[in-house]
Amino acid sequence: MGRFIRVAVDIMGADYEPSVLAEGAVAAARENQELAVTLVADHETAKTFAIPEDLRERVSFVTASQVIGMDEPPLMAVRRKPDASLVVGMKLLGSGEVDAFVTPGNTGAALAAATLYVGCLPPITRPAIAIILPHHQGRFLLLDVGANVDCKPEHFLQFALMGTAYAEAVMGIANPRVALLNIGEEAIKGTSTAKEAFALLQSAPINFIGNVEGRDLLEGAADVVVTDGFVGNILLKAAEGIGLFIWREIKDLMMTNWRTKIAGLLLRPYLRALGKRLDWREYGGAPLLGIKGVCIIAHGSSDDKAIAKAIAVARENVLVNAVDRVCEKLQSIVPTTL
Repeated sequence: MGRFIRVAVDIMGADYEPSVLAEGAVAAARENQELAVTLVADHETAKTFAIPEDLRERVSFVTASQVIGMDEPPLMAVRRKPDASLVVGMKLLGSGEVDAFVTPGNTGAALAAATLYVGCLPPITRPAIAIILPHHQGRFLLLDVGANVDCKPEHFLQFALMGTAYAEAVMGIANPRVALLNIGEEAIKGTSTAKEAFALLQSAPINFIGNVEGRDLLEGAADVVVTDGFVGNILLKAAEGIGLFIWREIKDLMMTNWRTKIAGLLLRPYLRALGKRLDWREYGGAPLLGIKGVCIIAHGSSDDKAIAKAIAVARENVLVNAVDRVCEKLQSIVPTTL
């Protein structure tokens, strides 16, 4: 690219101490020489955290005097706390001072700040968090996973359009299969909102294949799966918990007796690979699609490893010009009546 990829990272407002997330950012900068990381933190952290001498050219601090808590009303908090780390970082993105922004903070506040200070891609009015998840044959895109709890039918259409654009432009999936997450495959299933959304998706210029049930997601039933942020977030966190449960059960089984312990030693490389595939931290974060910039929403429980991975996701989105390509794709497929 001829210059550094500039990524701002909000290290306040998450479960772990700011210094832990700062270590993850330092690790990401050390791994990728083209990264320049700006840590958005309180004055005390900026004063006490020791940036390694060899990285001081590429890792720096921008201070923020306020923090938005996870329990604060999003829009009100953004307006009342203009110097909150999340808001400061989003302003850096909106002004073009950084190429991407990563935050593990209040998701609703991130959505509000993005809308206010970065802006939405036309014709999107409801940005959505989209995450790439593995399935038996490859991977699929799930959205929304937390930005919009209450959705109207037209919002599902926007999610489908953004998902199609991202899957084609960034994931390299030609003519991606789009499905609506529902309690049954039949068009008559689900809430009134789901039925109306089904009708809209059916007439949209996308490869809509109908409803899909939760049990079929990991079998590769669709390339893009749309749902509201309430269901999507529950599904995502349930998948995280199931992955952790399976991994713990396997480890306990391997310690049952001397035979299983030997088997565990023989299978160790494969078990490590499986553990990595089941570890939510390996996926880092999810892009907030539909805004005029790269914003990666990380888990509120992100540690140093997860933040480093989230920065890597941000870097990838910048490298492939994700926002511009999604914008171009949207303009080519968007219905004029949306």
